[in-house]
Amino acid sequence: MRNESIRYLIVPGWQGSPDEHWQSHWHNTLPNSARVEQADWVTPKRGDWVAALEEAIAADESPVILIAHSLGCITVAHWAAQATPTLRRRVRGALLVAPADVERPACSPALRNFAPIPMAQLPFPSQVVTSDNDPAVSAPRAMQLARAWGAEAGVLGGAGHINVKSGHNRWEQGFAYLYRLQNRMEQGALRRA
Repeated sequence: MRNESIRYLIVPGWQGSPDEHWQSHWHNTLPNSARVEQADWVTPKRGDWVAALEEAIAADESPVILIAHSLGCITVAHWAAQATPTLRRRVRGALLVAPADVERPACSPALRNFAPIPMAQLPFPSQVVTSDNDPAVSAPRAMQLARAWGAEAGVLGGAGHINVKSGHNRWEQGFAYLYRLQNRMEQGALRRA
């Protein structure tokens, strides 16, 4: 895998990731990275968001690591549930940070069209990172999603929604989760070789 040119595809959540957000910092830091752009960041439509992700994955034949936040995580799960095997194979792994529980009672009505959340195992290695005080998802619910998706999970203490509001502008510590995911991907590739 070290010979392959990996594309890092940033998948922002609801309202996008502003310049101060860690996803924007990572986009500027990681080599060969791109961002999934949505036509409407404020009133997201599940079909449109999934189609935009599919278009971004299909745009280049190189292997992809998805780096998703919040509603972007749920978009990844919906995409994986309906994508063609050819495109699914292009995704080598996914870092899923602060997945938004669009089924929770306090969820914004603008996000409810993303429910129900797909609970099938993802067809690629994945890592969920959540917080024990995220207003968008409880830690037990995030663990339930991680188990269903076949993902490893990490719970941060007092990190909120792992966004600008909770003080995660650069979030350098998050790279440890990305490196952990990449190591799992490499171990899996070695076992298959």
